[in-house]
Amino acid sequence: MAETMILESDSPEKTASLGEHLGAKLPAGSVLCLTGELGAGKTSFVQGLAKGLEVADAVTSPTYNIMNIYKGRLPLVHFDLYRLEAPFELEDIDFPGFVNEPAGVVVIEWGEKFPEALPEQRIDIAFEPGATPNERRLSFTAAVGCEDLLKELAVKC
Repeated sequence: MAETMILESDSPEKTASLGEHLGAKLPAGSVLCLTGELGAGKTSFVQGLAKGLEVADAVTSPTYNIMNIYKGRLPLVHFDLYRLEAPFELEDIDFPGFVNEPAGVVVIEWGEKFPEALPEQRIDIAFEPGATPNERRLSFTAAVGCEDLLKELAVKC
């Protein structure tokens, strides 16, 4: 059974900090699926995650590139599937090769467009707006086998 944890953020910096804490703990082979509207804080979170993974390069949203790869303590592969329309397009970018046997950490934005292509072992993170423009509610749901990682994050936050 999947476990869920909810964390709240009151600023983009806090959202990035949550990502950094998770990035510092992630083992190779981790897959994160981020959901939320445009402007929900996903990029801030991934920038923090990259910092936790010791990525030196500036991290940007791959909306137009579809995928960015960064070097760090572990490789970070960041997908944004927003612009894709059909499942066959995932093959064109070797999506299955990256997510089914990840060498580092894979982050997928807009993965809900292609649920059948997502790996079973992953952590889903839903970004929801709060009461003010900077507030966010992040719901982390860990698939079976990923619960311990979720508990580690809870201890740090």
